Amino acid sequence: MKKIIIIFILFISITSCKSEVKKTFEHAGGLFKMCLNDFPSTNIARDVIDVHSAQVMYQVMEGLVSFNSEDLKIMPQIAESWSVSSNNLIYNFKIRPNVLFHECEILSNESDRTLTPEDVIFSIEMACKKDGKGNPTPAYSTFFKGTIKGVDKFHEGKSKKIKGLKIDKNNIIITLENPDANFLNKLANINASIISKKVFDAGQEKLMIGTGPFVYAGIDEKSEKPKITLTKNDGYYMKDKEGNALPYLDGIELTIETKKLDELKMFENGQTHFIAALPTSRISAMLEGRMKDFNSVPPLLILRNNPLLATNYYFFNMNDTRFQDVRVRQAFNYAIDRNKITQNILRGQAYENGVYGIVPPISSAYRAYDFKGIKEVSYDYNPEKAKQLFVEAGYPNGMNFGSINLRLNAGDVHSAVAEEISQQLNRVLGINVNIDASSFEQKNQDASYGRGDLFRSAWFGDYVSPETFLINFYGKIVPKSTSDPSIVNQSRYRNPKFDELFEEAKQEDNLKKRLTIFAEAEKELMKNPPLMVLWYNGDIQLLYSKVRNFSENPLNHFILKEVYFKDWTKAEYEKAYKNKANL
Repeated sequence: MKKIIIIFILFISITSCKSEVKKTFEHAGGLFKMCLNDFPSTNIARDVIDVHSAQVMYQVMEGLVSFNSEDLKIMPQIAESWSVSSNNLIYNFKIRPNVLFHECEILSNESDRTLTPEDVIFSIEMACKKDGKGNPTPAYSTFFKGTIKGVDKFHEGKSKKIKGLKIDKNNIIITLENPDANFLNKLANINASIISKKVFDAGQEKLMIGTGPFVYAGIDEKSEKPKITLTKNDGYYMKDKEGNALPYLDGIELTIETKKLDELKMFENGQTHFIAALPTSRISAMLEGRMKDFNSVPPLLILRNNPLLATNYYFFNMNDTRFQDVRVRQAFNYAIDRNKITQNILRGQAYENGVYGIVPPISSAYRAYDFKGIKEVSYDYNPEKAKQLFVEAGYPNGMNFGSINLRLNAGDVHSAVAEEISQQLNRVLGINVNIDASSFEQKNQDASYGRGDLFRSAWFGDYVSPETFLINFYGKIVPKSTSDPSIVNQSRYRNPKFDELFEEAKQEDNLKKRLTIFAEAEKELMKNPPLMVLWYNGDIQLLYSKVRNFSENPLNHFILKEVYFKDWTKAEYEKAYKNKANL
């Protein structure tokens, strides 16, 4: 009898193991390679404020929901489903039962690695707590402040728990203070990623232990060019539509290369598979010299002209008394010849000159948004008006204004633009501009503390809403003390009328009305500008055609778990693109 029982147990064990064997995609494998144009500034998801950190972490960390990389719609992620109450205040998320954190020494067994609802609550609490220096995290300032019921009291230390967070078995129930049409978009952002409480308690959060399709293997700074390596997560819980295990790739290699021409050289030598922005000085040579590579059937290379939800601008330090006069800030705006910058320096590699507001004028993304009305109160080149405003402010030909310190992160394009702008401001307004370039991390830190007069910046949208751009100038996230860093609203701009409209728009359920109110807020922003909008990104991207399932979108949001390599045959390519053309 015992022998029969033992045999039965062995049979169950064997068949159970067989059922757990994952189906492998026939084209799985390979290492996807691309460049990052700067070092990531952090390994902590709630602290991410730069695109380089985000591009790494989106492959490693996950939130309750995620973006579809093709159309940016919200998809289930750690939460397999959710429901929203009729008053749009209560969100009920059902957590998947089979999500594991990446293997590491701290999480020694599968039980330790299993994500729990408690990890979700803990992650949101950590995102909303003040950091070790008593400052708010970017996650709180940008996404969570004023959203979840009781979150602000928790942030201020007036309560030990966030009142609007509850666990019901395997569900997370989140109750909001007010309806927020973008709440799911906020939860899909990297700052809202779920972390392991056990890893945090062990003091090892910087290891970047997530649940995503790839595992952070660290950065090698000893090689000729620093490289970040991400390896395949063999325990990933998601599958494709045919039941194949994800991800397909064996890993990702991200080379840190700040020089665009060197990045292009790597691409041309086949050392990388994708380049996000073709250097402006090489656009003509690339397009004309390698026409066969683009036009052959199948092509070797694919060229994409991708308008992005990204704005390049300079912002003023509003604690500088000179910039507290709106006429001075308007004069600076009118003194800039943006067309000269985009044509002579960017060589046309911009989606549009910055003659609108901070929200990129991509009508396909923001339907019914009043770009025309915003342009009417924004700024184009008008040197005579600039001079007149400077005279009215008491600084004829720059007299008694003094010099200004322009802070930027080092880079070929950034430096060239800064030189041009300094010349234009001197020629039109008669002021001297001292250019101070540093690393992105140092520039960003100095901007948060107001160490400078004028700062170079670029903002990539976190999701498809004007809110994600306008938040940069929301006055109620500016710290009371000037000695504390202002992480998001780095200009420390305060405008009660703008704030009122911004808050009203956030709480409006009707999309058309919400966009109308956001547009009114942006008009108020541009009438009383804390910034000089320069241009909107429209990158020319290059990709080797053998890279399949690589989706571009206006957020430059790369999700690589379904990317694979396969050379095209002529017949296959013609059939695929004939079908695409007929859609």
